[in-house]
Amino acid sequence: MEPTLSPSRAADFLVCPLLYRFRTVDRLPEPPSAAAARGTLVHAVLERVFDLPADRRTPEEAARLVPVEWERMLAEEPGLRQVVADDPAGVGSAGTDPGPTRWHAAAVRLVERWFTLEDPRRLEPAGRELYVEADLVDLTLRGYVDRVDRAPDGRLRVVDYKTGRAPSPTSEGAALFQLRFYALALWRSTGVLPARLQLVYLGDGVLLWTDPTEHEILATERKVRALWQAIDLADRTGDWRPRPSRACSWCAHRALCPAWGGTPPPVPSAQGSAVVPSTQVTLELPGDRVP
Repeated sequence: MEPTLSPSRAADFLVCPLLYRFRTVDRLPEPPSAAAARGTLVHAVLERVFDLPADRRTPEEAARLVPVEWERMLAEEPGLRQVVADDPAGVGSAGTDPGPTRWHAAAVRLVERWFTLEDPRRLEPAGRELYVEADLVDLTLRGYVDRVDRAPDGRLRVVDYKTGRAPSPTSEGAALFQLRFYALALWRSTGVLPARLQLVYLGDGVLLWTDPTEHEILATERKVRALWQAIDLADRTGDWRPRPSRACSWCAHRALCPAWGGTPPPVPSAQGSAVVPSTQVTLELPGDRVP
């Protein structure tokens, strides 16, 4: 199959090659979390806000979308109800509160904070949850962009929502890697280099943005190619070594990790397993969609 890479899976390998193997090669299941569900809910609401007429894109209207989108999520994945009920910050074990729950209230607060950072009444996105794909000859880049804005003169702004807090200045480069990945994919697929890349951190109300240059995106392309070569080497040699870090504290596979006394399962198939098409799921870059 044609090699493919998404920013989520690229981030997995950068954090820990063994994590990449568990998620992409072994395809081990991971239990859903209330934090990830909340992030998905908030993203869905911010997408649906733009279905409303501009004059109705208000905090109050957006808050009304929270229970609507939550019911839609439950219809697709009923098990999320118990995940939220078990969350200490959620609705409690009974899960029968008829009014706005604490868990819903947390999602509403994140949505309302967005209105202090951007005014959706003045925006008409060119794309929402936009699928992008670019062929680099020997590698295909794929992913979903939360929002793409197009100015009257054709300039593009790529926007990604984060329900967590903004990173420290020393970690901003890693945070912007995902957006540069998207910028590369858009540039190679459309010929248009985005004029601005913007991260919207709803956890603490911070905007992080950069205006990429062609030189920077070419450097990102070199980094992506080098990253894929490292993934391919690990796949061919079977050397998926763990990289212990703070991320271990929330890793769903720690019991199988040799860095924590575990034993990984046998690789499920022969070499080449790492080049199967990757899919975009709710698991994003480290810290994404986590309050």
